[in-house]
Amino acid sequence: MATRADPRPLSAYDFAGGSVADANSAQETAWIEVIKKMEEVYSDLIAYEVELEEKNTALEEAQRFINSVLSAVSDILIVCDQRGHIQQVNLAFLQLTGFAEVDLLDLALDDLLSADGPDLRLHHWLDSRTGGDREARFRSAGGGLTDPVALNCATRLDHRGLPAGIVLTGRPVGELRRAYEALKQAQAQLVQQEKMASLGRLIAGVAHELNNPISFVYGNVHALSKYAGRITAYLDAIHGGCGEAEREDLRRSLRIDETLADLPPLIDGTAEGAQRVADIVRSLKRLSFSSSGAPDVFDLAEVVGKAVQWSASGNRGKTAVGLELADKLPVHGNAGQLHQVIVNLVQNALDAVAGRAGAHIAVTGAVTGKEVVITVEDNGPGIAPDILTKVFDPFFTTKPVGKGTGLGLWISYGIVRDHGGALEVTDRPSGGARFTLRLPAA
Repeated sequence: MATRADPRPLSAYDFAGGSVADANSAQETAWIEVIKKMEEVYSDLIAYEVELEEKNTALEEAQRFINSVLSAVSDILIVCDQRGHIQQVNLAFLQLTGFAEVDLLDLALDDLLSADGPDLRLHHWLDSRTGGDREARFRSAGGGLTDPVALNCATRLDHRGLPAGIVLTGRPVGELRRAYEALKQAQAQLVQQEKMASLGRLIAGVAHELNNPISFVYGNVHALSKYAGRITAYLDAIHGGCGEAEREDLRRSLRIDETLADLPPLIDGTAEGAQRVADIVRSLKRLSFSSSGAPDVFDLAEVVGKAVQWSASGNRGKTAVGLELADKLPVHGNAGQLHQVIVNLVQNALDAVAGRAGAHIAVTGAVTGKEVVITVEDNGPGIAPDILTKVFDPFFTTKPVGKGTGLGLWISYGIVRDHGGALEVTDRPSGGARFTLRLPAA
């Protein structure tokens, strides 16, 4: 058996040439490094977990926000993949059909449509020749069909910008139709209100025109009634057998000779006044606001003259209105409607110059080539350039609230357009506005 030459303990030596203490020290250092790395990795894992939880919370909040928005949208919404299978719907669609969302997920959209409805497969929606709008009815949870729905389609893209399906939005047609009918009714009421306002202006002028001849007739009838009493008393005395002297005294006292001489002009004047009333009534019948009458050829000069006369008569201001018309202005159309146009133009001019010193309105009419041209000018403040293009828009008005509906010029513009003409407005260089009405000459 071999013996050791070194008297130190065996544990003090390293068979690899180093000491055991050095080896232990190296192992401790290595373990410390490993523990440090493990602590760093653990810290990173904790930080990643916190960040992940924060992102997950933000994602959940975003998802809740999107769901709340989709639930609040009154229009229905359907999201489909490329196969045409439903991936998501909103609350409005669930309320329309009565289904639960879990029953609709991954269901083919075609299976939810009525058999007589359109083909809503993806390639039909994206085909430009068939358009992007459809009207369809869906099957309901109760086995019936929903009301018709107006649908619109948009392509859904993925993160690469490639088509990933379609998004359908829509609203029940019944609701749209009800809203449209309500809008039409409101519009009709406003148009009727404007017509009644025009009619009121017309009546004011006509009342003034009727007042003169009626007063004249009334005064003449009163005089004729008094004369009738004198003649009756004179004739009663004659028929009673009075003497010649008494008869002559009655003739002088009752002024029979003057009465008989005054009768013809009184009767003629009364007849003239009645004829003027009859003419005004006949004009009113011709200038009916009803559009049901058949268009006819008529003299626009007469219509313009009446419109200006009655509008100026109804105006309580001191505006001078000049009228210069050709003898004949033949046009084809509805006299009552064009009368309404002229009344609106003259009334707007009267409103524009109201309260101004030296207020003046000029109305002219002539035949120019194949057109009849009517102009209405005023010396008011004019129209600002930024609103020149808006004066014929519905509901646009510069008058105070309660003084106008903003429909008069819009209605007039439509009437002139229906007659094949044009209505234009410009600012006069000398101040004021000029409205020009052009119609084809008959």
